[in-house]
Amino acid sequence: MTARKELDIRPGDTVRVWQRIEEKGKVRLQAFEGLVLARKHGREAGGTFTVRRVASGVGVERIFPLYAPMIDRVEIVKRSRVRRAKLYFIREKVAREARRQLRHSKMMDTRVTTDTVNKEKAAEKEAVSAEAGVEAKSE
Repeated sequence: MTARKELDIRPGDTVRVWQRIEEKGKVRLQAFEGLVLARKHGREAGGTFTVRRVASGVGVERIFPLYAPMIDRVEIVKRSRVRRAKLYFIREKVAREARRQLRHSKMMDTRVTTDTVNKEKAAEKEAVSAEAGVEAKSE
């Protein structure tokens, strides 16, 4: 408890939160690493901090209670200097950058054109033309 009280988590920090997860009677540790967006209610019993990370291209935010028993430890990976107490604008900023990148990207042909598909089509055309040639000779 005293270690958590002394832990100086600030918005802008990149933290790694190790959680205890119980599955089938076993306890394992899972890390959640991301940017601290907000810290609420200071060091009191109900204090929380919000961590955001991008997993598989999707932004995921988790709110951790500061004194939760499910949290094994909190590591501060990187400390950044920020000029805001709450970094909620990061959500829109990331979406805006993603849209900007999509705007500059070039749309490609979405049809499937692999060598095997092209070979199959060529074989079908040859078979159809061969059948047409056989029918023309028989007449």
